Amino acid sequence: MPDKSPDHPARPDAQIPDPTDISRALSSIAERSQRLIQEFIRRHPENAEPDTLDPLNIAGAFLEMTTRLMADPARLVEAQVSLWQDYVNLWQNTALRMMGEKAAPVVEPDKNDKRFRDEAWQDNELFDFIKQSYLLTARWIRSTVKDVEGLDEQSARKVDFYTRQFVDAMAPSNFVLTNPEVLRITAETGGENLIKGLEHLLSDLERGRGRLRISMTDENAFDIGRNVASTPGQVIFQNDLIQLIQYAPSTETVKNVPLLVIPPWINKYYILDLRENNSLVKWCVDQGFSVFIISWVNPDERLAAKSFEDYMTEGPLAAIEAIKAQTHTASIHALGYCLGGTLLACTLAWLKANGQNKCITSATLMAALTDFSDPGEISVFIDDEQLEVLDSKMSRTGYLDGADMAHSFNMLRSNELIWSFVVNNYLLGKEPFPFDLLYWNSDSTRMPASMHSFYLHNMYRENNLVKPSGITLKGTPINLHCVDTPVYMLSCREDHIAPWKATYAATHIFTGKVRFVLGASGHIAGVINPPAAGKYAYWTNGQKARTPDDWLQKAKEHKGSWWTDWMAWLKPQSGEDVPARDPEHGPLTPIEPAPGQYVRIRTG
Repeated sequence: MPDKSPDHPARPDAQIPDPTDISRALSSIAERSQRLIQEFIRRHPENAEPDTLDPLNIAGAFLEMTTRLMADPARLVEAQVSLWQDYVNLWQNTALRMMGEKAAPVVEPDKNDKRFRDEAWQDNELFDFIKQSYLLTARWIRSTVKDVEGLDEQSARKVDFYTRQFVDAMAPSNFVLTNPEVLRITAETGGENLIKGLEHLLSDLERGRGRLRISMTDENAFDIGRNVASTPGQVIFQNDLIQLIQYAPSTETVKNVPLLVIPPWINKYYILDLRENNSLVKWCVDQGFSVFIISWVNPDERLAAKSFEDYMTEGPLAAIEAIKAQTHTASIHALGYCLGGTLLACTLAWLKANGQNKCITSATLMAALTDFSDPGEISVFIDDEQLEVLDSKMSRTGYLDGADMAHSFNMLRSNELIWSFVVNNYLLGKEPFPFDLLYWNSDSTRMPASMHSFYLHNMYRENNLVKPSGITLKGTPINLHCVDTPVYMLSCREDHIAPWKATYAATHIFTGKVRFVLGASGHIAGVINPPAAGKYAYWTNGQKARTPDDWLQKAKEHKGSWWTDWMAWLKPQSGEDVPARDPEHGPLTPIEPAPGQYVRIRTG
């Protein structure tokens, strides 16, 4: 899932339009929008699947919270008095500003909050009052809910999460009459922005077959194989679940030990090969490695029975054998990203248990969880009630639709990945900005029912992966504590999908040497950070620490990309240089040019 949305710069003019102009524009909008809605209803599919009533059991969590809140009326009164005092201060300051005097704000948005960038939010007393009253109320609601004692951990996390969703949704920037930029553009264009926005809204509803599927980017601006996923190579092997791509060399010699990249199957592999200037794949090729990557299929109901162990057998295990045949090498480097890293950890344990661990020289885990005891906010979607709903839904379709998973991840960063596009697309009537990362983010994949149910229950719900023999794959109980392969771990400080303090637990699980590196930024931007960009930083500490906080306290900060640190760790383990390997002239006959067909299968 992405960490940032494209910027939409504020207009320098902070003037508020005449109310008469706004009224005239809104009257025109009402008349024209009625015709658009009638046309949408005529074309709307009649068989849209109804949503399950409260599948997340939100009502139960909020009922328990309310009961406990009312049981302590003194604390509630104290919170209300505090809010009232804040409002008194705000009213006084606003009155002073209206009389031409200066007054310091009672509350200010976070410096990274992009919702209030338009100058009118600061320069106009009315909109400044609206902004500050919202921020005060939002702060009061969240703090009051968070301070309720006696809730179990899952209920508390769920209440806090969905309270934030409500607060974010009610931001004044999300409404026409309380967003100064929208009002100004509505008057300037005679409401054309809202008409265009309604067209965007109806188009997104139609594209989602009755469910809102917000357009985050101009999807027509990208072509897989041309301006994304364009590093040259060949598909040299395939089965039901994967196509294995071998990339063409860009150096005369390559390291003897090849590199296999295992991406997550929740999205397409080309997050690691977006464009030439930010492609990890291209960079590794240029460093003199024979690079192979797994391109997972986008499964449908025909693959419903594919299990988690099938993903291991037909994924990394099959890829390793194909690479060994193609390169005549006995072992490989393996890199797993996110879910791919979790699968790689399972594969390492399975190989060790079967005496085959020498076929992997080193393993790199990027933003990957192995201990799921504290997986962060994503846990709000995973409890017994929700798993039962998911299992029932997947049993009917044979898979989990990629849009369901994408929506859950977008909710983790709703202001950046939902509401910013609501304002841009529907209120301002602008076209989505062409952005390769958001194009990839919208290209979601389905999850086979059997595999995904196993993964959710055994990893997230039961945390069986860290238990010795807690999981059995292909008849073999696996134990991560027996893994002695050298491991490089990269986690990211602001990762909301694989929280770095949770990933750090693996340093105490694996018995081999582990180099743990912490990158800046989040799950995507912190990983896809090419050295040429000169962005962010990373931290290293050669000593294992008891806790992640202890580790960070003594860690050394380095400016730039962690890629160079990883390559300095990887190359000494890669053997001598050998003539470059051309995928078109190897022992395995090429099937088709990269990026292959599997990556082109879209959902919906």
